[in-house]
Amino acid sequence: MVSRGGSAIPISRAEVVRAQVESNLAKKIPSALTVREKPRVEVFSTGIAEVDAGIARETGSETGGLPRGALSEICGAGSSGRTSLMFSLLAQVTGSQSRREFCAVVDASDAFHPASAEGAGVDLSRVLWVRCGTSSGNRAAAFNALEKALKVTDLLLQSGGFGLVAVDLGDIAPEVARRVPLTSWFRFRRAVENTPTALVILEQEPYAKTCASLVLQVKAAQARWSSLMSSEFYSTGSQRCAAAPTHSNLLRGLDVQVEVAHSRGRLCHTTITDRRKSPSSAPSEFETQMPWAR
Repeated sequence: MVSRGGSAIPISRAEVVRAQVESNLAKKIPSALTVREKPRVEVFSTGIAEVDAGIARETGSETGGLPRGALSEICGAGSSGRTSLMFSLLAQVTGSQSRREFCAVVDASDAFHPASAEGAGVDLSRVLWVRCGTSSGNRAAAFNALEKALKVTDLLLQSGGFGLVAVDLGDIAPEVARRVPLTSWFRFRRAVENTPTALVILEQEPYAKTCASLVLQVKAAQARWSSLMSSEFYSTGSQRCAAAPTHSNLLRGLDVQVEVAHSRGRLCHTTITDRRKSPSSAPSEFETQMPWAR
């Protein structure tokens, strides 16, 4: 019996035993019964405000970006804007005065273009470029390049020291990339957990499945053209061309849409959820610009 407010309240035997157990545990293991909040996951901004806002909206986090200590995927067909998104991310990690961290680019098909990356603001002195050969040959060459890329990625994650490890499998045929066993992706996920490194895979379609914490689907919505007759490239005072073709247009850029196809966990709360993009959610959009149109 316990007295509360002048009246006696009966206590069951189970409540007495529970109180004794909690009291003993509190003395021996002080943190055993302490509810701890999951620490907020730090993210890398993509450098594109519209994309960051879309990620924050879809994942329920306060700040948008690609999470550290996790595996993320950027999927899209060729010329979809996935490389532009990667360059913007690399520029944020290597060129931002608040970060200036080292990155690694594992290039499975020799597609990385340093001049374009530098033009996008990437500090190449802080980028380790690992060339794994080319996948443009036969099927055996593609498998060989993919195997090298996976081995190098494993070594980089185990060694540490990189803020971002980007693995470009964009030119690897899906029928080849699908042969990567799920255990490999699970190993990468476990290797990058509880580290300050963000592992990002560029590809044509999602391959890591549930091992990915964030999957971004990228596609080109519309191409923007300008008439060569009105372009400065063929202006009257230009010495590049004596006369402009009357039937041609100049590509100035692409309108790109980015959708959060999958996210595992809310990036700033303790509740673990599995969120998939709802049909009613609007994709984020940004514009790319050709070097000659800047």
